[in-house]
Amino acid sequence: MSPVSTAAAVDILIVGGGAREHALAWTVERSKRCGRLFVAPGNDATPGERVAIAPDDVGALTAFATEHAIGLVVVGPEVALAAGLVDALQTAGVTVFGPTKAAAQLEWDKAFTRRVAGELGLSSPAYASFESADEIGLALDWWKALGRQIVVKQVGLASGKGVAVPLDDRSCEAAIRSFFNSGGVVLEERLHGPECSLLAFCDGVVARPLPFAQDHKRLGEGDTGPNTGGMGAYAPAPVPYDADVLTSEFIQPVVDYMRLRGTPFVGVLYAGLMLTIDGPKLLEFNCRFGDPEAQVLLPLIDSDIITLLLACCTGDLARTPIAIRDVAALGVVVAAPNYPSPGPALATPVSNVATSDDTLVFRGVPGWREFTVVGLAPTLAQARRNAYDLTAKLAPSQARYRRDIGWRAHGASLSSYAAAGVDIDEGARAVEHLKASVERTHTSSVLGGIGAFGGTFDLSAVVLMDHPVLVASTDGVGTKVELAARAGRYDVAGQDIVNHCINDVLVQGARPLFFLDYYASSVIRAEQVAAVVSGMSLACAAAGCVLLGGETAEMPGVYVPGAFDVAGTLVGVVERARLLPLATIAPGDVLVGLASSGPHTNGYSLLRRLFDWLPLDAQPEPLDRPIGDALLVPHRSYLEPLQRALVEDDLVKGLAHITGGGLIDNVPRILPADCDAAISLGSWPMPPLFQLVQDVATGLPRDELYRTLNMGIGMVVVVDAGRVQELRDCIGEPTWVIGAIVAGDKRVLLT
Repeated sequence: MSPVSTAAAVDILIVGGGAREHALAWTVERSKRCGRLFVAPGNDATPGERVAIAPDDVGALTAFATEHAIGLVVVGPEVALAAGLVDALQTAGVTVFGPTKAAAQLEWDKAFTRRVAGELGLSSPAYASFESADEIGLALDWWKALGRQIVVKQVGLASGKGVAVPLDDRSCEAAIRSFFNSGGVVLEERLHGPECSLLAFCDGVVARPLPFAQDHKRLGEGDTGPNTGGMGAYAPAPVPYDADVLTSEFIQPVVDYMRLRGTPFVGVLYAGLMLTIDGPKLLEFNCRFGDPEAQVLLPLIDSDIITLLLACCTGDLARTPIAIRDVAALGVVVAAPNYPSPGPALATPVSNVATSDDTLVFRGVPGWREFTVVGLAPTLAQARRNAYDLTAKLAPSQARYRRDIGWRAHGASLSSYAAAGVDIDEGARAVEHLKASVERTHTSSVLGGIGAFGGTFDLSAVVLMDHPVLVASTDGVGTKVELAARAGRYDVAGQDIVNHCINDVLVQGARPLFFLDYYASSVIRAEQVAAVVSGMSLACAAAGCVLLGGETAEMPGVYVPGAFDVAGTLVGVVERARLLPLATIAPGDVLVGLASSGPHTNGYSLLRRLFDWLPLDAQPEPLDRPIGDALLVPHRSYLEPLQRALVEDDLVKGLAHITGGGLIDNVPRILPADCDAAISLGSWPMPPLFQLVQDVATGLPRDELYRTLNMGIGMVVVVDAGRVQELRDCIGEPTWVIGAIVAGDKRVLLT
């Protein structure tokens, strides 16, 4: 390999013709050390001189590099690496950034990668590899013995599309059989969690990472549909791990291994990682810049790129600074109408689009991924706006692109419900401050104070029941109304408020008598009000409760146009002798959970933040309906399933409505001072929406999650251990034993 001056201008040849190579050419051209710039074959937007040579034409590229005294060749696509271009250039004495064919086996042979990962003890999914179609039977047997969902991969290169993620047994078997038509197959245990891309410069000895990026491989919003070469990316991604630490765990050991093997790795080694609940696990290695990761990572590099690339080639990476700009980048890939299948190219060219400090356009391949629009800004939200504003101007109507790039970023960056704008602790403190003032107005008729699920007032002197007690609840729907307004589902808010209040009086054993509503918006629209009240009427009728009416307020300037708010008061009645909770709750009692219908009316400040960049019609796995529909399922009432149990003497010892504060804050409200509630996580099936939340909210601690959302349990019943089956028979719907009462000090213990 010929020595290159560390300060002289260098003639550069970039190999490849897609958006990744356009980004490389754009970055190299900006270097003060860039001499003549050639791109082979390039495209109609790449800077420099185009050379009509295919990336895998090793002989022609080597001849061109030697004849033109190229000082540095930068290899973009994997096909050139697998073809042995780096080997040929090195033999000819040309300095080249990229791994040899033997080192690049980490990408072009997935079975080899898995063997290396196993030998080095890299955290990985369970896997098995099979060489030919003669082993189809063995592959099917391995999958069935594993007993879990799997991912099916082609052993060789497939431009990012040689991966199938089957959702059922039939499609899984079909994928296995189909993939054997292309050669060897690797089967891997399917993991769950967000993915991240960790790219590191390598000089054969040292590996040094770039910021984390996050690719969006699936075709459709919410990470649905077939795998593609990548529909967009952003960086830095808010990954809750240190890039240097993960480099030392997943990349440096491989660099050491390849050096000891006699095939040192020079170039960019890219680890595709999945952030599972058990920690990061290796999905794959790529041996070059990713596409579209390159389009968002290269603009972040503030160091001279040619100096950095040469440092990798000369073994000087450890002494070469890598400066990163303090900005975010988000790229949206705009593809042809039929992508990822072949088809016609878009009619609108983008080769002459002007770039700026906050937007870039990198040209791709006509008929496939045609161009990547990149937004740059101090914040990811602004970078996203920049990217999508320009995409809307450039993309013709028939173009295919995702509207949700970066949608998981919120979940990874939130560390508490307070970070979404709601402080549960501050709400509890406010209640404590209110208590003294409110309790000064109480008489002996008041049986339940502030902080309970609803107010209780003794009316035995005026009602013909033996000892009747009125139970009242006032509440609102909260920020769920914003989603309802956006989706035009105003009836949901009406059902929500009534059923929420019904449950709040039900937990004290009361049946509802009447409901009064409050509706407010910037402008009164009759159809909108009618839809809200229709939802209230539906819920009241189902509960045998009278909807008396209420207040409708028009408040321009207070609510933004289109926004509205709903609140209400429900009054119920119960015999004093049947007031809940009973004083007999004690250690040994059992906790039985009833299913929620969704988040009900709580946690929507978090949910809206988590899914803010996801269109309401997207349906990410494992949802069985679009995200908008999943979030707008009405709050259910527990009156019907519980009314039989409530008339049985002392069968129900206590009820906890799981509202704001989740299981952690609501169950203690019915506990004696010397009792804890031990709740066993996993004792009930987690509904798909909450599985998705857990998957996306990687930055939120477990307890915070169960303190913010009901996670599938909307009502908890305390029952004597000997009467559990009697209770379940009365309820008549699926229930789960989720824990027990133990000695303690009025807390919830999640185990």
